Amino acid sequence: MPAFELVNPDGDPSALLLCDHAANTVPAEVNGGDLGLPAEDMARHIAYDVGARGLTLKLAERLGFPAVLSTFSRLVIDPNRGEDDPTLIMKLNDGSVIPANRGVDAAETQARLDAWHRPYHAAIRAQIDRAEARGVRPALISMHSFTKQFRGRPPRPWHVGVLWDEDGRLPLPLMEILREEPDLVIGDNEPYTGALAGDCMWTHGTLRGLPNALIEVRNDLIADPQGEAIWAERLAPILTRALDRMRAGA
Repeated sequence: MPAFELVNPDGDPSALLLCDHAANTVPAEVNGGDLGLPAEDMARHIAYDVGARGLTLKLAERLGFPAVLSTFSRLVIDPNRGEDDPTLIMKLNDGSVIPANRGVDAAETQARLDAWHRPYHAAIRAQIDRAEARGVRPALISMHSFTKQFRGRPPRPWHVGVLWDEDGRLPLPLMEILREEPDLVIGDNEPYTGALAGDCMWTHGTLRGLPNALIEVRNDLIADPQGEAIWAERLAPILTRALDRMRAGA
């Protein structure tokens, strides 16, 4: 099984959609395809970003942008972490111990990097290189989802969060436009921070000087195809406006 799904590769190169946590699949090469977790845990946010794949695909269709999506669970190895990050292969997540990860050694880590993490990032680099060969510097838009509440913690108030680091070219107009929506609570680097050296946006956006934003949608809003469709319809024109505003200010 390939480490990534490439959609619309010949689409509009001005932006590239990414989905780091699109799947909850455990490849057969990893502990026989079983991390030792019950099915209910593999269906939770700890294994993947619920709804993010469907939302990304629908946005790619509506906007005409290429998209690169992962095909493996974040519990196998997290493509949104640098290779030296201590959370690259999680042993505990939101109260659940991941049995097959408890004894992962350096050799197994390298095997997972070679099979899944590195090919996913190579696919992203290839798509960026392809755009730049056409004289286009693409904006990167990474789609994620977050759970409404972690165990033992207070509920999160945000509907959408925009994560970013030092480059506000896309995140700032995006948040301005999102805040025009009266029924939405928008998080600025919430529920997580976008200032994480080694993550996907840092690797492909910050280091290459490309405008970038990571969008987190609360996963109960996109937990089924209807929710994904509603949010794709809602976010598509917002992203178009934000990209237009970003380019006008360049």
